[in-house]
Amino acid sequence: MSAVAPIPARHKSLNRAEVCDQNFIEFVRDWSGHTHKRPAQDEPVLPGSLCTAADFIALFESQLISRHLDLMARVLRVKQKVFYTIGSSGHEGNAMVARLTRHTDPAFLHYRSGGFMAERFRKIPGMDPIMDSALSFAASKDDPASGGRHKVWGSKPLWVLPQTSTIASHLPKALGTAVAIEQARRIGHKLPIPDDSIAICSFGDASANHATAQTAFNTAQWTAYQKLPAPVLYVCEDNGIGISVKTPTDWISASFSGRRDLDYFAANGLDLAEGYEQVARAVYHCRTTRRPTFLHLRTTRIMGHAGTDFEIEWRSVEELMAVEATDPLLRSAAIALESGLYSKDTLLSRYEAVRQKCFAAADEADRRPKLTDLAEVLAPLAPYHPNQVNLEAKRADYAEKRLAVFGGEEKLPEKLAPRHMAIQINNALHDLFCKYPESLLFGEDVAQKGGVYTVTKGLHKAFKGNRVFNTLLDETMILGLAQGYANMGMLPLPEIQYLAYFHNACDQIRGEACSLQFFSNGQFRNPMVMRIASLGYQKGFGGHFHNDTSITALRDIPGLVVGCPSRGDDAAMMLRTLTALAKVDGRVCAFLEPIALYMTKDLYEPGDSQWLTAYPAPDQHIPLGEERVYSPGAKDLVIFCYGNTVPMSLRAAKALEASRGWKTRVVDLRWLQPLNEAAIARHAGDCARIVVADEGRRSAGVGEGIVTAVVESGNGAKPLKRVVGVDTYTPLAGAAFLVLPSDDDIAAAAASLA
Repeated sequence: MSAVAPIPARHKSLNRAEVCDQNFIEFVRDWSGHTHKRPAQDEPVLPGSLCTAADFIALFESQLISRHLDLMARVLRVKQKVFYTIGSSGHEGNAMVARLTRHTDPAFLHYRSGGFMAERFRKIPGMDPIMDSALSFAASKDDPASGGRHKVWGSKPLWVLPQTSTIASHLPKALGTAVAIEQARRIGHKLPIPDDSIAICSFGDASANHATAQTAFNTAQWTAYQKLPAPVLYVCEDNGIGISVKTPTDWISASFSGRRDLDYFAANGLDLAEGYEQVARAVYHCRTTRRPTFLHLRTTRIMGHAGTDFEIEWRSVEELMAVEATDPLLRSAAIALESGLYSKDTLLSRYEAVRQKCFAAADEADRRPKLTDLAEVLAPLAPYHPNQVNLEAKRADYAEKRLAVFGGEEKLPEKLAPRHMAIQINNALHDLFCKYPESLLFGEDVAQKGGVYTVTKGLHKAFKGNRVFNTLLDETMILGLAQGYANMGMLPLPEIQYLAYFHNACDQIRGEACSLQFFSNGQFRNPMVMRIASLGYQKGFGGHFHNDTSITALRDIPGLVVGCPSRGDDAAMMLRTLTALAKVDGRVCAFLEPIALYMTKDLYEPGDSQWLTAYPAPDQHIPLGEERVYSPGAKDLVIFCYGNTVPMSLRAAKALEASRGWKTRVVDLRWLQPLNEAAIARHAGDCARIVVADEGRRSAGVGEGIVTAVVESGNGAKPLKRVVGVDTYTPLAGAAFLVLPSDDDIAAAAASLA
């Protein structure tokens, strides 16, 4: 890099955005270097560089756009015209990654990607990165990325999937997308992008340390170790600091340059002439070898972490001046002048022209409409088209495939005797795989073994390993893979082995999967049905991790659909509804399968077989929210329940009729999110007494939502009792049943209402 003169003392009292702005202007005015003969458009911008003059002119323009968007944001933030100031200054070299890749390479970007976005906009004529970005900064509902819901880098036509700011949470789904690109060929699925596409994922050096990032790197290596293609380009933009915590010198290169099966490349992101070839080598390697590739891009951070980060309060002026001297725009200015592509006057004129364009766009964006209506805000969060969903759930145009898979007409599951839940879920999964050739089922132990409880038994044999396969033991990556497959138009059915294990990976659903439609204004979606072996009451095997009743972590996620069956026929029909929701509306769904009911056969007495059910024909389903009601005409008491508490409530109802003569209505809600509040109100209004049976914990359980629905419906004055689990972890063996509700607890609670 060319030497930079010391910053005058008068600059020490200015904010750092003004300093960096003045640095560029003064650097150009004072430049006195040697000028080469002006290169032709297809000639190297400087001798020996792979970057041509045409490449440089475009990249430099993208850098200027990115910088002036940052400067504009800092100025207009104080006027409440801009609502986001995490900038890209110092990272403008990532424009090289954009130029050397395609707009059909899915990109998962971190927040310092202004240069990348400005350059990718060139891939489609007529798009305007300045106006689009200004609309996003201003939170205008005309923002084409998110509709004013957040400042995100995103674009549907440019295949940039918008990210929120959860640290490193996008790395697993980027790898999942890369794996999905290759998986499509193996299952005969047509991709929405070219077959030789790669997935691009950028992040900072500080984020590289996060557990979510490390699990993605590990899985990339695990995949490549087995010779499975995974064309992901991980771009670590190393600026040496995370907010105020410095990265140890050379930590990224020391940590990543020697990793097996994660191919390492380093590039100078501060110098377009030098760094261009280095970036090109990494991109070419990733695309041609189809291997996970780590591009270590040297950057710097100019103007602090965000507009509220006053670095002068915690960094010395001398240190700030040293950092600002590494500004990549100063080096680009030197290249522009040295190459003869610009004179000082034309360069400063262009610099000011881009500034004016950014401020003009910001003024226009400020005049554009904002989100002022709650319905508008929520519109893309949880789309639901019931008629289309119900039609899709009932669609059964795959009879020949069923015959082949089940082995003939006489072996179709609906022709067989009633079975327990595990078998009926297994039959339903076979049916869904016939119906949706793009469906995939994966997780720990789900393939040859058929799952811990044999629920997926036979699927691997029937549909082969390309559609049913085991993953490494990592729930975060299981859900990252699911998002990747969904991004590429497939229908993933990931299995989480136990509900307690979901908590390890919750943010992949909370922060990523369920937020995508919201933050992309419905332009992107990642439909999936997540199956989770759940809840308590296992006998002979258990403890906390295998008897988890914490549903709260799921019900708190905006847009997530949560279903929980209590019997086999319901389980099959609910699975059809959930997959239809995923297909039609792009919904993310969780299906909680009560472990203790998997093999349950009897209801009242041993050998009565009253909890076995016939398999429903493939054109039958349960609409979202619809409850199952036992004794619908009963009015003495209503028990609201779900999962394990359904057979418990039926036994309690029988005991209450014998002891008190009460007729009890038992309502299996089945759908835990969203709760059918109208149904709860209706049943509560019909009956004299109310019991809520909830095996979850007392604090923040499903029962609180049910009680709230009862009270808000005007039925709160009626005698009401909640039967719930204890606020504790589940102990081992028989002690587990001391902290969970029992049949007797439900009956006693009801009797206390007399």
